[in-house]
Amino acid sequence: MKRVSVVFLFLPLCAAAKDDCATMRHVPDVEMNLAEVVDIGLCRNPHTAAAYAALQSQRYQKNAAHSYYLPSVSGHVGANRSHTEHDDWDYSGSLSASYLIFDFGKRESDFAQSLATYRAAGFDYDDTVQNFIYSVVGAYYELLNMDAAVVSAKAALTVAQTAKDTADKKYKSGAVARADVYKADTTLASSQLALERAKNNREIAKGNLLNILSFPANESIKIKDMPATFGSAAESKNIDELISVAKKQRPDLLRAKSQTNAAWHRRNSAFLKNLPSISVNASVETNDYTVGGMFEHMTMKTHGSIGFSASMPIFTGFLNYYNARSASSDYENVKYTEQSVADNAMMDVFTAYQNYKTAQTVLKQTETLLKSATESERVTSGMYKVGRATMLDWQTVQSELADARNQHNSAKYDLFIKRAAVALAIGDIKNGLKDNK
Repeated sequence: MKRVSVVFLFLPLCAAAKDDCATMRHVPDVEMNLAEVVDIGLCRNPHTAAAYAALQSQRYQKNAAHSYYLPSVSGHVGANRSHTEHDDWDYSGSLSASYLIFDFGKRESDFAQSLATYRAAGFDYDDTVQNFIYSVVGAYYELLNMDAAVVSAKAALTVAQTAKDTADKKYKSGAVARADVYKADTTLASSQLALERAKNNREIAKGNLLNILSFPANESIKIKDMPATFGSAAESKNIDELISVAKKQRPDLLRAKSQTNAAWHRRNSAFLKNLPSISVNASVETNDYTVGGMFEHMTMKTHGSIGFSASMPIFTGFLNYYNARSASSDYENVKYTEQSVADNAMMDVFTAYQNYKTAQTVLKQTETLLKSATESERVTSGMYKVGRATMLDWQTVQSELADARNQHNSAKYDLFIKRAAVALAIGDIKNGLKDNK
């Protein structure tokens, strides 16, 4: 029972949200961080709600399996009227109980199967929640990236406007040819177009995030930028440590193990159906009827019984035999499925780890690129103003600076997403949210 508790790790997130978060019609008009956005999403998302309902259904089935260890009691009452000379009513009532004493472990196998299936449902819910959180993380950082792209586009437009104003002044003073003005006009128009495209991409990213949160895409949402330390818990771990963590807490691995355990008990239960079972039975019955004739009177008769019974299927038309063979084949199938899930999970961890390390390197390279492009644009603009560089030179470095800004922004938020991917791969994406509330 120790590992099944993992399925409830995300319930406090949902419970901590506003009571009306599931029915709210508009996005809260406050600036929210990632943890708060995830909190609202978990409260409103239909997929996680459906997974939780499936978990509850399996929990009730697991609870129902406790009945295997309890006696069964049934009662009966009846009234009969005889169409005779006296037209009398006869009444009867009975109470019977039966309790299974021994069945060679079939009862234990049935209960263990229900418990393992419940655990598998719990890990399935946990997996659904973690994947939903990852989708929110991706959409959240994509929106921040598009916000940054708009800021970069505005900065590029400002530089292009400066170049346009400088070219106009130098042309009027006769320092440059009119071609410089045309080139500056072209760069300015291109920068304006890039800004409109950036705004459009931001609107699409915003709509995607709102859709994940189950809000209309035309709503507005305010989100906070995240510190660079987000998700740093996994940075100090090597690949072997991450794989070790994944084996212990990745939901799909734990679900596959629980499903294998359930299949094992299901196979045993199917085999044990061929063995006898021993029960103790008890009953008490009361009859109340009228004796006719000259001395008509009411008579009540009560009797009871207690005893043991043994039952064993002798021939079921090969039903039990084929059910046992089918359950055995299912168990073999689930075992190989578990192995496949484990192999895929280890590959997921390895891929996410390598992508994360690459993203770290890319971010450092784009930082260097941005510094170089910024300095190059500053120097070239100064050289153009004193006549030591051409407008084409300035246009080139402006383009390089805009591209460097976009690459740096993309690399920054891509690193955040890659960090989240590592956390998802090891089944621990929740920890990255705790430090950013």
